[in-house]
Amino acid sequence: MTKQERIGTRKATNLSLDADLVADARDLGINLSRACEDALRKEISAERGRRWQEENKDAIAAWNDWAENNELPLDKYRQF
Repeated sequence: MTKQERIGTRKATNLSLDADLVADARDLGINLSRACEDALRKEISAERGRRWQEENKDAIAAWNDWAENNELPLDKYRQF
């Protein structure tokens, strides 16, 4: 996505942030919008991962159980 496309998809939002953090960020030249976007992307990714694991925990447990009781399909090719 180009910079121009990112700018076109932005939405103005009001946030309440700790005043000292905002002052420190500004003093250090940190872009507040970018920092908030980056942190929000990480939080979204972590939550999606957590939900995926929760939704698939039965299948994961079944596969782990099968793997413990059977030879892995490609086990004969392992070199470690």
